Amino acid sequence: MTPSPIAWSRGARQALPAMRAWRASFHEDPELSGQEVRTRGRVLEALKELGIPARTFTDGSQGVVGLIAGERAGPVVALRADMDALPVTERTSLPFRSKRPGVMHACGHDVHLASLLGAGLILSKNPRALGGPVKLLFQPAEEEGTVGGALPLIQQGALDDPRVNFVVGQHVDPGLRLGTVGWGVGPFMAAADFFRIRVRGHAGHASTPQQGPDAVLAASEVVTGLQAIASRVRDPCDPVVISVGSIHGGTRDNILPEEVVLEGTVRTVRPATRDLIERALKRRVRSLTASLGARAAITYRRGYPALINPAPATETVVRALEVELGRRALVHVSQPLMGAEDFARYLEKVPGTFLRLGVGADGPPASLHSPTFAPDETAMVYGAATLAAAAVGLQHGAG
Repeated sequence: MTPSPIAWSRGARQALPAMRAWRASFHEDPELSGQEVRTRGRVLEALKELGIPARTFTDGSQGVVGLIAGERAGPVVALRADMDALPVTERTSLPFRSKRPGVMHACGHDVHLASLLGAGLILSKNPRALGGPVKLLFQPAEEEGTVGGALPLIQQGALDDPRVNFVVGQHVDPGLRLGTVGWGVGPFMAAADFFRIRVRGHAGHASTPQQGPDAVLAASEVVTGLQAIASRVRDPCDPVVISVGSIHGGTRDNILPEEVVLEGTVRTVRPATRDLIERALKRRVRSLTASLGARAAITYRRGYPALINPAPATETVVRALEVELGRRALVHVSQPLMGAEDFARYLEKVPGTFLRLGVGADGPPASLHSPTFAPDETAMVYGAATLAAAAVGLQHGAG
């Protein structure tokens, strides 16, 4: 028998003081991707206090897996939170603002961590409500961008022993009102790939460009020409973003440099489009530079795959959240976010869903990765209740 519809929210409200303390400890001592040693220690200490056994890994990963056994041998649900911070200098007035110069929890991972611990607290107090075991995945290196932290955890067996049947994650979203949860079926977040283009020309005096080729001119043509791929190569209803984020070349105004380096990212949501854009980008860069007599060396690396929420698991979670939070708290997200998330790695292995936790307030939405990002801590009540209700909903919905 499951607890009453408001049980998880009530338990989460009671757990808010503990979640605030956990969040403050994570926030004031943030650690970058792959360096989450003290963060892991705090997670292990909290799990020990909650009586939740934990597993760590011996190959350098900072990941932690907690296990709530429950009282039934039903479906195993994994709940995931990411642990890493960003290279951002904090500019908030929080009493627990970062004590590490140049490092900040500017993406809400501290809220994710505290919410998952809160979910662990309330689930472990209600073992009879569980339809099976619940795993708590505390994952490092989400912000790393290429390998990330999910794939190493999967390779080390984090989804095994006991084998996970469903996985649920969430991310704070300042674009959604506090107290709401965003959901969607199908493509929910984009795949992220990265390129580096070295355009080689002829170094010389700016007064004699005819002696070229001019690497600056060729690089400029590449920046502009890449946008024709996004607008003309693929179906206009198929989202694609190609952005050049950095351009480096030259030393002064009257010298033409021999080389200009461009770096940028490609975002897609469909695997076939991902392949198409990579081929088209390489072909167009080579043809544009060659047309001006220059040469191009292209490095193209793939990051996280597109995050695709399967319908059955997502719809089961939505039904559970409607009971727990009320239908008005659920926001259907019809367009994929072009940011990327390595939670997609879990969904390649087992069904589940990824949600957006509303932290928005009145006025213009705050920005993730901003030095002033400071979500309302009340969001952790909804975050913990959402994770707990999703886990039990999947267990009973599938059992």
